[in-house]
Amino acid sequence: MSPAFKSAYLIHGDDHGRIAERRARLRTMAETQSGSSGVEVFENEACTPEVVVAALSAMTFAMGRRFVIADGVERWKEADVGPVAAALKRIDPESLTVTFLGREEGRVKVPAALVKAVQAVGGVVAEEHAVKARDLPGWAVARAGEVGLQVDVQAARALIARVGDRQQRLLRELEKISLELGRGAAPSAEEIDELCAGSAERKAWTLADAVVAGDREVAMRLLMELRGQGERVPSLMFQIVRRLRDAHEIAVGLDAGESPGQIKGRLRMPPFAADQLIADVRRRDAETFRRALGLLADLEAESRGLSGASLDEETTAVRIVAEIATA
Repeated sequence: MSPAFKSAYLIHGDDHGRIAERRARLRTMAETQSGSSGVEVFENEACTPEVVVAALSAMTFAMGRRFVIADGVERWKEADVGPVAAALKRIDPESLTVTFLGREEGRVKVPAALVKAVQAVGGVVAEEHAVKARDLPGWAVARAGEVGLQVDVQAARALIARVGDRQQRLLRELEKISLELGRGAAPSAEEIDELCAGSAERKAWTLADAVVAGDREVAMRLLMELRGQGERVPSLMFQIVRRLRDAHEIAVGLDAGESPGQIKGRLRMPPFAADQLIADVRRRDAETFRRALGLLADLEAESRGLSGASLDEETTAVRIVAEIATA
């Protein structure tokens, strides 16, 4: 059964990713129904009121529904909308659908007159707005419920820490977790953290944690495994450097008399991961981590041929990791 289309749609807001996603889905539906020749797209500088009015007013003898997509209406002025509103009233809702897309930002807004014009012909107006950072965990909890998962705020924060704050990416990850665990599952923060990371990525994080903890045996084994899988030395060193910087900052804070709770509050990671990192750091000292960062800086210089060293990059990496991962 073919989907029922309105004569006009307006999709606007500051969630540009969601708007792009809806545009792609609409275009696929339109081309499925009418073929690529039945879809006209006007975007960026080509999306002018004059061009859109001409498209809406054009005579056509093509069979089936025709679709017009106007992407960029946030550039229009209120005074531009009059001719478009008049053209909307004249179109045949049985044979033509027009979709207006407006990516808003700051003071750049879709004209209010265009909103009224779409509503006046019985069209659909949809707003897509990005969720503020403080509201994102709650948003993730709600979206998880929609895909059949029971996720608490701590698990939602672990998800955001792992995949970032893009709503589309978060939703895709929740859908993947639901498919893997099944509807009704209630994954913990630790399970979310594990499920959202790839195998090589997980090993790289574990390698970095082993270096911080001074676990030479685990660090060397993981380094060899990852190199055997084709992981590049610079990307592995980046993970280690990032974790060592966190460790050095924690060690300095502990030396200055800060409590673990104060330190954990500013770490961008799930609480369980922060607790483990702080525990690992407590077994060493700030000078150890400062020296380790210096050794990794030397490795970067050697990898760029700046130090005149004769050892290759991999040999140097093995030597340095072995040295800094010794408790």
